[in-house]
Amino acid sequence: AIVDLYDTDPVGWDKDVRPAIQSPADLVIYELHVRDFSISPTSGLKYKGKYLALTEPKAIEYLKNLGINAIHFQPVFDFASIDETRLDKPQFNWGYDPKNYNVPEGSYATDPYSPATRIKEFKEMVMALHKAGIRVIFDAVYNHTFDINGSNFQRTYPDYYYRKTKDGKYSDGSGCGNETASEKPLMRQFMLESVKYWIDEYHIDGFRFDLMGVHDIETMQAIREMVNRIDPSIYIYGEGWSAGSCAYPTEKLAVKANTQQLKGIGAFSDDMRDALRGPFSDDHQGALLAGLTGQEESLKFGIVGGIAHPQVDMTKVNYDKKPWTNNPTEQISYVSCHDDMCLVDRLKASIASLTDKNIPEAIRTAELLRIDQLAQTCVFTSQGVPFILAGEEMLRDKKGVHNSYNSPDSINQFTWTNLQKYPQAFAYYKSLIQLRKNHPAFRLSTGDKVRQHLEFLPAQETCLVGFQLKNLEGIDAWKNIIVIYNFNKEAKKMQIPEGNYTVACCNGVINEEGLGFVSGKEVEVAPQSALILYQK
Repeated sequence: AIVDLYDTDPVGWDKDVRPAIQSPADLVIYELHVRDFSISPTSGLKYKGKYLALTEPKAIEYLKNLGINAIHFQPVFDFASIDETRLDKPQFNWGYDPKNYNVPEGSYATDPYSPATRIKEFKEMVMALHKAGIRVIFDAVYNHTFDINGSNFQRTYPDYYYRKTKDGKYSDGSGCGNETASEKPLMRQFMLESVKYWIDEYHIDGFRFDLMGVHDIETMQAIREMVNRIDPSIYIYGEGWSAGSCAYPTEKLAVKANTQQLKGIGAFSDDMRDALRGPFSDDHQGALLAGLTGQEESLKFGIVGGIAHPQVDMTKVNYDKKPWTNNPTEQISYVSCHDDMCLVDRLKASIASLTDKNIPEAIRTAELLRIDQLAQTCVFTSQGVPFILAGEEMLRDKKGVHNSYNSPDSINQFTWTNLQKYPQAFAYYKSLIQLRKNHPAFRLSTGDKVRQHLEFLPAQETCLVGFQLKNLEGIDAWKNIIVIYNFNKEAKKMQIPEGNYTVACCNGVINEEGLGFVSGKEVEVAPQSALILYQK
């Protein structure tokens, strides 16, 4: 199709502006699949499963009320596994099977047969979110294509764009049958031009690179440098790993261990994620959230944002034995994303008491809420860039499905009635996000500032981690902040610097004005919860 792109611009597109941020640490990233959000009959939205659902007042007000300021959309480029000519039959896919990188996905448009419609509606969505103060992050899946022989790369220049092993077979670092060769000049140029195109034409505000560890460091550096010339506030981050061995030297790849060479590109902290919920390799194995000891140091490494910190013993960190960020803004802090089980399912799979039918449902639900809230308190009070899977704030589940990439809507859709069922969940997430926004101490942008102001408290018990953010004059309205996480099923005591404190968070409730006062040099923390204290 030949389209005059000016004709696809919505009214006011020329005045559309990127919501401002001072630092990537100011972002609250909400990972969302376009279809999941609105497809359920319970959503109350008109444009179910479409870009335009994200322009509807109900949707915009919901997102603003929650407080997120960036949406990481799962793939919105044209992907292969959905037949846009058969939208009358049930189809679902996350979209990590690229076909046309520079074209919006048509199944999310009201009319996939009209080439201009998908472009205009995508832009209308971006503009509506920008007006609401929400940035739009593009999920960039340049590491592989849906297939080889049918791909545009292969048809353009056979075998050039893909890596091969020494025996002449196609390398499969993506786990999807092929891997692209970002180090080759034409592939690198394609990636650069594609990123620039999405920024220029669609006003994209950030990029998440799928399996970034497949790409070479030099290409990722070139992308960061190009984007800096356009707007340095455009955030770039990715998965610092591959899904298999790549036919390229590991020391030249953009894996997590090489993040310090990426000059301002972030990576996901699986150290922190698995310290909280348990290992990637076993859904049924818990960690700190299950009350199991041994991951305290890994969590501390996540709390400081992956930087070098004198109080973090790297020999005890689960995956990394040396720091991998220069500054905390290069760490994505999270406990769940679209990959693996969502948080509720993972907690139920790894903590027996949550599914024990001999325990009354009300007690099980109360424990689930406590642990879920504790998990996200760890994420939002840590340094780094916080990231949540959309729907966690309403205790979303996926019926225990580990990999729902092609599961039906009944598994993937938001169940909006959960908002009435678990109102305290949404209220806590909202308060937690607001707490972070209100207090720059949780959003320090450099490693030096973290080392200067963040000090861990000595713990006499296991599954108990505490720290103070101190000497915050000129940084925060609160002069000193104490944060303690108790993962035990019993209340625990912890030593703190002696003084008078206001309680901001206790027993699953957040109130910055104060829930009470404590004095002395020791506090008791309720079971499976966080305690946050402050001095003005």
